[in-house]
Amino acid sequence: MESFVQLRSGRTPRQIHRDVEDLKDDELGRFGFSGRVAHLYRKNDPTKFRLEGDLGGVDTDTFALSPSDESDPSGEPLLMFFNDDCRILLSKRAEAAPHWSRNVDGDELAFVHQGSGYFETEFGRLPYRTGDWVYLPKSCTYRQVPAERTHLLIVEATDDFRVPRDAYLGRFFPFDSSLIAIPEAEAFPEDGREEYEVRFKQRSGQTRLFYGFHPLDVEGWKGDNFPFTFNIEDYDVLGSDDVHLPPTVHLFMEATGVYVMNFLPRPAEGKQGVERIPWYHRNVDYDEIAFYHGGSVFGIDMPAGLISHAPQGLHHGIPERARERARRRHDEDKTVEWKVIAIDTRRRLTATAAMSAAVQVEVPEEVRV
Repeated sequence: MESFVQLRSGRTPRQIHRDVEDLKDDELGRFGFSGRVAHLYRKNDPTKFRLEGDLGGVDTDTFALSPSDESDPSGEPLLMFFNDDCRILLSKRAEAAPHWSRNVDGDELAFVHQGSGYFETEFGRLPYRTGDWVYLPKSCTYRQVPAERTHLLIVEATDDFRVPRDAYLGRFFPFDSSLIAIPEAEAFPEDGREEYEVRFKQRSGQTRLFYGFHPLDVEGWKGDNFPFTFNIEDYDVLGSDDVHLPPTVHLFMEATGVYVMNFLPRPAEGKQGVERIPWYHRNVDYDEIAFYHGGSVFGIDMPAGLISHAPQGLHHGIPERARERARRRHDEDKTVEWKVIAIDTRRRLTATAAMSAAVQVEVPEEVRV
């Protein structure tokens, strides 16, 4: 539980995350960034270590991975990470499947890294484009119809995804939910086939349904459970001139044990002495996934398409060389131009064999988050 009492010992800055000078700011906190916390001011960079054992992270270029749906219309997305609360997958579909899908194990939230097209759903046609989040509720029947090869990061939650409860900022920040796009009701015409196949997406086993009519034959719908898209261009980024805010202020959607955030271009902290990039931490209660959509950090390009996994308890954060660069360029850089999708999970994630066997990428120190 949190305490009103915070103690101090030894050499520390007067205020949090500013004027750290030659010290290394290392946060040891519980429950992400909202629980009890200690700020440890070190002499050395805590990310400089040699690791042995099975708790290392993963840094992989998703463009080098090959989900079966990349070359086979009947193929499926590639499972990359999983735990009891969620699965994280990659899709690169270029052609519509000959079947429809129905996820019976959870909601799906897909981020469009590249590509365009639409989803056929029971609610109607749902167009998508680069930068869209696509939400597909559990057990909704759908089929993706790409206009071009589409690079998707998919987060599947066993519980339902929901908009975080509005607290002190009201209902319109960090994003205005009235800006989502929803499908117009549409009964899709039959194309002459004898049977229409619907495949269940399930964690174990295999189930297929066969209909003598088109499964998307809905003439109309109403209610508050429906698919939608929301583009990151419409996301309102929160910031502060006085202090670097914790990542959780950028929360977009959440499910039990799963938190999805958008790190997007924003004004850089302006006050002299304020740290402008995340401090060192080991996030002892959450695993962290960062998917790099693009952009840059203080003049250094982000490696678009990279996915990075930082397990609970393992120090991470942008190393000292990058911090010194950010301080040195304080008067030159007025914005942070990064575009990163972040996923935090309460339970430890397991990387699949495909991810463990993938070629690991050397991430530039200046842009590691």
